[in-house]
Amino acid sequence: MPTTNTPQTGNAELAEQAANLFLQAFGNHPGFRLAHAKGIVCEGTFQPAPGAPELSRAEHLNSNAKPVPVIVRFSNATGVPHIPDGDPHSNPKGMAIRFKLPGGRITDIVANGQNGFPAGTPADFVDFLGSFLATSPDSPKPTPFDQFLATHPNTMRFLATPNPQPASFATYSYFGNNSFIFVNARGQRQAVRYEIVPVAGEQHLEPAVAAAKGADFLVEELRNRIAKAPAEFRLQVQIANPTDPTADATLVWPADRKKVVLGTIRLTSVDLKSAETEKSLTYDPTHLTDGIELSDDPLPAFRAQVYSISIARRQSA
Repeated sequence: MPTTNTPQTGNAELAEQAANLFLQAFGNHPGFRLAHAKGIVCEGTFQPAPGAPELSRAEHLNSNAKPVPVIVRFSNATGVPHIPDGDPHSNPKGMAIRFKLPGGRITDIVANGQNGFPAGTPADFVDFLGSFLATSPDSPKPTPFDQFLATHPNTMRFLATPNPQPASFATYSYFGNNSFIFVNARGQRQAVRYEIVPVAGEQHLEPAVAAAKGADFLVEELRNRIAKAPAEFRLQVQIANPTDPTADATLVWPADRKKVVLGTIRLTSVDLKSAETEKSLTYDPTHLTDGIELSDDPLPAFRAQVYSISIARRQSA
């Protein structure tokens, strides 16, 4: 298990290439994110669980502390701002969480609704997008995408994993995918991955049922749900065994690995100025705090670079 918190510089050139590929895939939509462009912002609190400090000394996980304010953004996949919520290309949905710590400090979690990731390195992610976009229905066989998949079986497995349509943003599980190192007050270190589980349970829709609904049905459903009662999620981590890989997000850890509940996220309101708020709001998996460190996974630093490009474009529009 990695125990280093050495900063990962990523690769600026690859980040630029990824940003350009997103624009090629989804078009140029000034003022919106390059990916997960359509979303809704909610507010609420996080109440840590009694066992959380055993894993991490992070102050928002201090079970003796008051509930911590959170800002949560749910989103559809793709960089298309008005993609219908029931479009299968809008999956997996995303959930990003900002914990507002004392003194104006923050720490973030960025997650989506599919366990795992299509690429394990920045270079593979760029090749994944590039080969897909270079493939057309009349491309000679083997196509560029065929060739990529032939040498990346984990990507093929990810693409073959069912990706169901949620009935609500609040009845969908989300996964952090990247591994981080938790450090407790005794200096003990443990590799973990986040999981965010709906307290209401998972509820999915058949594709035809989802396609027949309004373009914004998930946004509207969430507004109505939270107006009646809080939407709640259980924040937990899956704990790696010593031999589990931490540097490759395509490799999902076995389901029998121990899980520890960190606390409960309780969303009590929808931001009335959600569209305005999300333009300036940037979630970043490298926004960490004492007690949580980067692992040897190269993707969080790379994602942060791509997000930096995205916010610069968004705020200049």
